[in-house]
Amino acid sequence: MEKTVLYALPQHAGQRIDLFISRALTELTRNAVQKLCADGCVQVDGKVCEKNLRLRGGEEVTFILPAPKALDLPAQACPLDIVFEDASMIILNKSQGMVVHPAPGHPDGTLVNALLHHCAGQLSGIGGVERPGIVHRLDKMTSGLMVVAKTEQAHRSLSAQIKDRTVKKIYHGVVYGCPKEDEGRVDASIGRHPTDRKKMSVTAKVSREAATGYRVLERCRGFGSLELLLETGRTHQIRVHMASIGHPIAGDILYGPKKGIPSLAGQCLHAKTLGLHHPVTGQYLEFDSELPEYFVKFLDKIRKG
Repeated sequence: MEKTVLYALPQHAGQRIDLFISRALTELTRNAVQKLCADGCVQVDGKVCEKNLRLRGGEEVTFILPAPKALDLPAQACPLDIVFEDASMIILNKSQGMVVHPAPGHPDGTLVNALLHHCAGQLSGIGGVERPGIVHRLDKMTSGLMVVAKTEQAHRSLSAQIKDRTVKKIYHGVVYGCPKEDEGRVDASIGRHPTDRKKMSVTAKVSREAATGYRVLERCRGFGSLELLLETGRTHQIRVHMASIGHPIAGDILYGPKKGIPSLAGQCLHAKTLGLHHPVTGQYLEFDSELPEYFVKFLDKIRKG
C-alpha cells in the first residue's frame, strides 16, 4: 500500500479530481484514478471524494494505491514473434487473431498468458492484474508491432511517452474505395457509440480528441492501400476515422460492410512502424515489420482485380 499527497494550486481551480491526479502521475490512467475514487481511496482535505469533484485550488489531495493483487493468470507457451528484447522491454509482432489480455470470452491463450511464460513471472504489474506489462494494445484482428514493459520504471516511462504522444505509430491498411486526395488527415473526436456499446463513434456526445493522418500508397480496383499515422491513441481509432470518411478498413465487419470479405479473417490493418525512446537510456529506437502473409495475399488479389 502506497500513500501519496498532492497539492492543488490556484491554476487547478475547476479541474476534475480524476484529471488532476492522472496528469500529476502519468503512470495512472484516468480510468484507474476513477476506480480509486469509487473504492474510497482518494481524499480531498481529509474527506473521501467522488471522481467528478472539481477542485477550487489550494486543497490537499491524498490517495492510497492498494498493494497489487496476486496474479492469477496461467502462463502459457504460446508462440511469440519477438523483434527486440532487453532487461526493460520487449518489442514484438502480434499476430492477427491474438487477443492482448484476458477478457470475457477470452480467458486464456492471450498475449499476456504468453508473456507470463516467456518472462517467467518478471512482468511489470503496474498495468493491472490482468494486464501486466501492457502499456498499449492492438485489436484482436489487427496485427503488428507492440511494446511491453518488463519493469515498473519502463512501464512509467513508456506510458508517459504514449500519453505525451511522442511514440511514433505508423500502420498500413487496405480500405474500401480510395480517398481522392493522395494525402489527408482526419481530425474528429471519438467516443462510445450512443446506441451500440461495442462500437466507437465520431458523433458521440462524450468524446475525446483524435487525429489520424493518411497517405495513399497504391490505388487498386475498388480498394486503396494506405499508410496511416496514428497521432492519438483512441479505441478503434483508425477503423472509426476511415469509416467516417467513407473508406472503412477492408474486412472490418464492425465499421464496414457486414458481409465482410471471405479471404480476410478480419480487418486488413497492420501496425508496421513503432518508434520510441528507450525507457532507461533515452535513446530513440525505431522498428519496422514486414507486412504479414494475409495482408500480402490480399494485396496481390486486389491488384489482379
